[in-house]
Amino acid sequence: MHPVRLPKLVATDLDGTVVRSDETVSGFTHAVFDRVRAAGIPIVGATGRGPRLEELSRVDLPHADLLVLGGGGRVLDLRDPSAPRVLRDARLPGTVVAGLVAALEARLGRVKLLVEVLDAQRAPLWGDDVTDWPYPDDLVTRPREESLCYDVIKAFVKTDDTDADTLLRTARELVPPETAAFTHSGLGWVEVTPPGVDKATGLSVVAAELGIDPADVLVFGDMPNDIPMFLWAGHRVAVANAHPEVLALADEVTLSNDRDGVAVYLDSLLKREG
Repeated sequence: MHPVRLPKLVATDLDGTVVRSDETVSGFTHAVFDRVRAAGIPIVGATGRGPRLEELSRVDLPHADLLVLGGGGRVLDLRDPSAPRVLRDARLPGTVVAGLVAALEARLGRVKLLVEVLDAQRAPLWGDDVTDWPYPDDLVTRPREESLCYDVIKAFVKTDDTDADTLLRTARELVPPETAAFTHSGLGWVEVTPPGVDKATGLSVVAAELGIDPADVLVFGDMPNDIPMFLWAGHRVAVANAHPEVLALADEVTLSNDRDGVAVYLDSLLKREG
């Protein structure tokens, strides 16, 4: 069922949720989000995209009052377009990444590693020479000892013979949560963030800034990196193309991202409450 009342905050994942398979966002979706804002409801984009993809995120969701980037590590307040504010900037020491990769390799053999260090717009990832990253133009091959001399916004790990769900479980078994957090967003790579960093803790920063209780937040998502915010928020809606674990946690399921499921849901909610 729909929430019993309009939420005080709407937070949505981007890729696979509002962004369609052709990497576009429909005019209908943009129009519906305009109406959400006109109703006085703040909008947050909560995405695994790092700070280097801030501009792209603002293009895909120009209605966002705040952005939770890097799976929760960077929180931006965009309410004053002339003076965006950074509310959170969490990073993981490269030495910690080196240690957890060594632990994974001791169990699984060779692990591929990419790291996000730079936050300039469209800055590349650094790391191993790989051919299975889905955005090859974003990569610069560098020796690990050079890449891991810096604090890391996010790291990505993968093996040739372990799927992302299995690698995620293994990483969580081997590495304690006080060392690093692990998730994945459907790219086939497991993502590594600082301990305590996920979309829920990123949204907690937003909620505290706005004075909003999590019970009054409506969230949309599709992949395991959305699970923390599904557990945190008052009402959870999955798109039909979501991962089974996300579908299992959802209060409701809307249409797929390619059928504008988020916008269809919000349009119906606004009409019902209008």
